[in-house]
Amino acid sequence: MTQGIEVVGVYVRDQDEAVAFYVDVLGFKIHTDVRNGAYRWLTVQHPDQPAFQLGLFVPGPPVHDAATAQALAALVAKGAMPALVLAVDDCRAAYQRLSAAGVEFTQAPVERYGTVDAGFRDPSGNGWKMIESARGPA
Repeated sequence: MTQGIEVVGVYVRDQDEAVAFYVDVLGFKIHTDVRNGAYRWLTVQHPDQPAFQLGLFVPGPPVHDAATAQALAALVAKGAMPALVLAVDDCRAAYQRLSAAGVEFTQAPVERYGTVDAGFRDPSGNGWKMIESARGPA
């Protein structure tokens, strides 16, 4: 039996807005976009990680009742969900490019733990850490 994580989901307020951010700004590509009535299964992939999908899901039926969906949407908007991590080759260059594209940064690049990291949020409020790959000795 083969086991592994294939999809990790994040809650978004609007899936079309999420596609515009994750695909057009961050450079992910759509993997799956299918509907069953009002429900939409939408996943994106980083081009360098074809075996892993990030699900962009709106809280609501058939998984959540209206009160739960509203509570989840409010938590996401506040940035209360666990941060995701995006690995980059050059954090400062990625920060400049994404800032120019209008990405909301919560932390400018800083050096710590032998690397450089920055923090940003997607349009729904999900927090991201962008961490530069550690460099070996010169």
